[in-house]
Amino acid sequence: MLFNLSEHNSIANHFVAELRDRQVQKDRLRFRKNAHRLGQIMAYEISRHMRYRNTPIETPLGTSVVNLMPEPPVIVAIMRAGLPYFQGFLDFFDQSDAGFIGAYRQEGHTEIVINLEYLATPSLAQREVILVDPMLATGKSIVQSVNALAKNGKPSHLYVASLVSVPEGIQYVNENVDIPHSLWTCAVDDNLNDRFYIVPGLGDAGDLSFGEKL
Repeated sequence: MLFNLSEHNSIANHFVAELRDRQVQKDRLRFRKNAHRLGQIMAYEISRHMRYRNTPIETPLGTSVVNLMPEPPVIVAIMRAGLPYFQGFLDFFDQSDAGFIGAYRQEGHTEIVINLEYLATPSLAQREVILVDPMLATGKSIVQSVNALAKNGKPSHLYVASLVSVPEGIQYVNENVDIPHSLWTCAVDDNLNDRFYIVPGLGDAGDLSFGEKL
């Protein structure tokens, strides 16, 4: 399943437009804020597809039965680029456990090389897990992250949440992730350039949020 937020007009269009805008990108705080807002919107959209059960709630005047999640999802951020987007999810799933993966692209190779240097999560066995990575480009970082996460238990369902995706990455993830999963993105762009960046994309989400890295 692929959910593309941009297929239906909403205020999210404005936040995505500002993420892409070269002039607006000069304001680092505004860039992070827009990623944060989109995380909140996507958290709501994903929540509509999660497990619920009837739960009685005692009010001062009686009992109300409400459909509630039996437990909140685990939210996992791919650092560092995913942190502002991730915070938007935590705002809505405010009782969730959190996990973190340190992943980066190694430059200077004819093919993209992903290095995973840090992993910290609770048990993921039979949990609903949201994996937050702002750019779904080649899909390799997602697949390697999922393989690493599986060492801490197999999720009942994995929701992969990105800001911008391309068809190549979407196909790669679908072909190489064998646990139940769905893809959630704010926009699907054209393709990748020869440096494996999304076109038209928005640039390097980590650098735009936190400054250039060595």
